Amino acid sequence: MADYGTLQEIARSARANLPQNAWDYLTGGGESETTLKRNRLGLDSIGLRPRVCRDVTQIDCSTELLGQTMRLPVCVAPMGSLQLLEPVGAGGVVRAADEFGITAFLSSLTEPQIEEIAPRINHPMVYQIYVRGDDAWVATFVKRAVDAGCGAVCFTVDLALYGRRERDLMKRYRPPTRQAGDMDAFHFQTAWNWDNVKRFKDAHDIPLIIKGIQTAEDAETAVELGVDVVYVSNHGGRQLDHGCATIDILPEVADAVGGRATIMIDGGFMRGTDVVKAIALGAHAVGLGKLVGMGLAAGGQDGVVRTLEVLEEEIVTSLGLMGVTSLDQLDSSFLRPAPPVVEPDLMSPFPFIDFTDKGY
Repeated sequence: MADYGTLQEIARSARANLPQNAWDYLTGGGESETTLKRNRLGLDSIGLRPRVCRDVTQIDCSTELLGQTMRLPVCVAPMGSLQLLEPVGAGGVVRAADEFGITAFLSSLTEPQIEEIAPRINHPMVYQIYVRGDDAWVATFVKRAVDAGCGAVCFTVDLALYGRRERDLMKRYRPPTRQAGDMDAFHFQTAWNWDNVKRFKDAHDIPLIIKGIQTAEDAETAVELGVDVVYVSNHGGRQLDHGCATIDILPEVADAVGGRATIMIDGGFMRGTDVVKAIALGAHAVGLGKLVGMGLAAGGQDGVVRTLEVLEEEIVTSLGLMGVTSLDQLDSSFLRPAPPVVEPDLMSPFPFIDFTDKGY
């Protein structure tokens, strides 16, 4: 894995290793993929304002999330059907995050399941639950999380209906997360609401993360109900089409939260400078989904570790060249609007690689 010197090479290897259906499942978005492209456009429309003549001999990229120290301000975002990308599936991803020293979110819709993974890691993970039952059903999944030593549970709330992912639909392809067994109980997800959040907080002590917040209003409601982590996300552009870039939403959410909860974000984050921008705008940590998936496809567990190592090199370099030595020194004064220089696309951060699609 040391042969991978850049994230571009990892992405190229992932593209070469994956069949078309798996590649489209990993990289695609909803309908016209406008939201997906806006995630990238939002990040590309922010320029950096570096400060110079500062001692940056020692740079510390570590942070803390829910009481756990992390080597970088990033987490493995919850992803379903990881076994499509590499046979080790979620087990390899979670073990890679554990080895590297960051928190991993484990989706309830991936393989292997939590009971198989938990005994093989040393640090708490987060269990992300898609609701397929009533409050009693949820309680059984919370118990599984607690028994596995998880540090928190996460509910994804931007999935009241499945987004229309036309790369899959046009090929009549149904990934494992959309098989009949899962769809039979999907109405529970559709009906899940803020009353469920309140009942959860009343019934359970484990920290709660709500993923899919896209407005200041919903961020305020989440904080009022005692949510511990407000997670800004549009599902990587895979759900509502014509949504806004998460990086553009982040400032209003940070203002609404006002320091009363931890803030996370995901949505098109592919480079170290992307992470730096989010931290400067008020996020405590960034979720990595598609990038980690590419690392998995490129080289299994070792590929994910190498992806995180290269990303760390990018973050350290960016911080040093910006004149800061720790994440807490970043704020919006290091940013300014800037025109993008390339057409936005999920893979536009990797301009030296040809990702030409082969027939979706």
